[in-house]
Amino acid sequence: MAIPERSAAQVVVALSGHSREDADAVFGVLHACYPSGPASDAPPREEAEGHPTVWSATFEVSGARQEPAPTPLGAPLTADLQGGPRQVEQLRDALATAFAVRDEGRAAGDQERELHLRLESR
Repeated sequence: MAIPERSAAQVVVALSGHSREDADAVFGVLHACYPSGPASDAPPREEAEGHPTVWSATFEVSGARQEPAPTPLGAPLTADLQGGPRQVEQLRDALATAFAVRDEGRAAGDQERELHLRLESR
């Protein structure tokens, strides 16, 4: 099975938590800032009762973006960002204008960076 290549400007965002509404709020902020691939336009699947669920989307992080407004969340979420170092940092900065963001871990390679974040209401 061939895996499609990702462009350097693409960042994969994986959100985990208990609330589909909170995941929708985060993706709504990111959709307003950056274009996303067609797979992320599908609504997130229903969560399993009592278990965290993971929702993911890929965003094209290039060019100018609109500044997001602070957005409330019902409960904290974790976000994992993976992509080019500059693009991951740009997307993290966009999240930080809408939410309280706490860095919980990072890994860096030559051409890719991963961030593990906790998102809460400001």
